[in-house]
Amino acid sequence: MADVSDPAGQVEVPLFAAACAAVGESMVLVAPGSLSSVPDAAAADHPAFSDVRPRCSYLLDEVSCSDPFAAVSAGSRLDVLPPFAGG
Repeated sequence: MADVSDPAGQVEVPLFAAACAAVGESMVLVAPGSLSSVPDAAAADHPAFSDVRPRCSYLLDEVSCSDPFAAVSAGSRLDVLPPFAGG
């Protein structure tokens, strides 16, 4: 995982519900890339995330994003949202 003491040049990836439980942390920092490569990087450091990831949706800088090729730049925030129960 990236050094959380130096977030410059990284993507902030907050994790919620099952994603947080799988990783064991509420946020990770990873290198910039695409919408598909940023979660790949998180899964490389936290293999249990691989089981949850296919069910997740993403907010890129507070906007819903599903394009796997969308650019996720340094300084961006990529919220990982697994399905939530209830209403």
